[in-house]
Amino acid sequence: MENTHLKAEWLKKYAIVPQTLERIKEVKSVATAFNTNVDAVLKISGKKIAELAQKLGLSLKELEDIHHTKLEKPQDVLKGLFKCFKSGIAEEWLTEDKTIYDWMVNNLGYDRLQMGGQGGIVANALAVTGAKKVYAHTNSLPALQAKQFLALENLLSFDENGQEQAAYKINREKDIPLIHWILEFDKGDSTTIDGQTFTCPKSNRFIATYDPLNLRLIMDKAFTKKMSSEEIEYVVLSGYHALTENNNGVKLTEDSLPLIHQWKQNGDLIHLEIASTQDIAVRKTIIFKIAPHVDSVGINEREAIDILEVTGHEELAKKCNDDTHSINMFKALLNIKKTLKTPRIQLHMFGLYLTLQDKDFKISPDSNLRGMMLAATVAAGKAGTGNINEAKNLLWAQGQEVSDVGINELKDLGKYLGKPQLAETGFAEVEGYDLIGLPTILVDKPKTLVGMGDTISSISLIGAR
Repeated sequence: MENTHLKAEWLKKYAIVPQTLERIKEVKSVATAFNTNVDAVLKISGKKIAELAQKLGLSLKELEDIHHTKLEKPQDVLKGLFKCFKSGIAEEWLTEDKTIYDWMVNNLGYDRLQMGGQGGIVANALAVTGAKKVYAHTNSLPALQAKQFLALENLLSFDENGQEQAAYKINREKDIPLIHWILEFDKGDSTTIDGQTFTCPKSNRFIATYDPLNLRLIMDKAFTKKMSSEEIEYVVLSGYHALTENNNGVKLTEDSLPLIHQWKQNGDLIHLEIASTQDIAVRKTIIFKIAPHVDSVGINEREAIDILEVTGHEELAKKCNDDTHSINMFKALLNIKKTLKTPRIQLHMFGLYLTLQDKDFKISPDSNLRGMMLAATVAAGKAGTGNINEAKNLLWAQGQEVSDVGINELKDLGKYLGKPQLAETGFAEVEGYDLIGLPTILVDKPKTLVGMGDTISSISLIGAR
């Protein structure tokens, strides 16, 4: 079937998106945990990367000589940034060294401050969509952090006395602000190092994180007490990726299990956003100890590869890394589904979302597709406008056609599976699982990519009610 016809069919399907968005207003309560911080966003050019490398005295050989993915000295900031720029990928590297934080303050700066951390970003997004109550976990909530929450009365957190109130109004004066650097770069930009020119193949970002509280998974007692005492319809869980084995990260991750079990006992539907976890021991703990106990997991291409690398599937990981087309990524998704045994897993990749779930999962394939279409529209609205801080931006992309990239990826996957209807209907059964595939709307020159995956995963799930 020709792409023109398929685009027309998908445009008809996407027509239900405004109605799907309206239904989120029926959601009584959502909680997001655990990581909330302030992001310092900087659009960085290839020219600036070369200047910083020269300033630090880094040769091309030294830039590509990566033995760890932690920020132990300022040179590591450039190594991570250059790696992501030349490959068009997203990664997050961590540090607890304040001298590196100070170096970034003095040498990078920022274009703007905004909400950071999966928990904070998702809380803002879900509050805008109209859920009745959105509880945001904050282990630090001074005025600077509170200003990053939207001025909405349905977006709640807890003050220094443990009292529930609108998050934007709170000022826990004794708390310290937690600031991350989001270094964004553009597709087609180039940098020249030692006479060699590298052109960025895809717009993306490198995140340099200094955050002593989230690096220790410090939990707010008022939040955990509230969440344990009553049923919350949905919990969107994240923040483990900031932990390290050297900082007791494995035990801290495992220590959150009783809380997860309590939420499940209360009837909450729990979604885990895996995120880019650089520490291998913590990554394994998330995969084998946390993921099997939640209802849903969200991953992107890089995170899928990360999982394969630590579950004994290095060959498939290499194939996916070399060629991240839909067939390889579906093989990864199916493999991960069998390994994690989580009822529902959603993969978001460039131009395409794939959800693989148990046949008896509490959300039907039809509902999942509606949620995914809403998420794709909202994500395109975020990319096109720069933010979804206002409800009007949520449907900015409504009526736009899905991309040829997504259509072609879905056609290739359908052909590989022997289920060509996948490209037109979005549905197939594979090895006893329900597969839902969605070609998405792409924005040529996105104004932001920060928090895109978290937004996609959370709105896909909650929009599927």
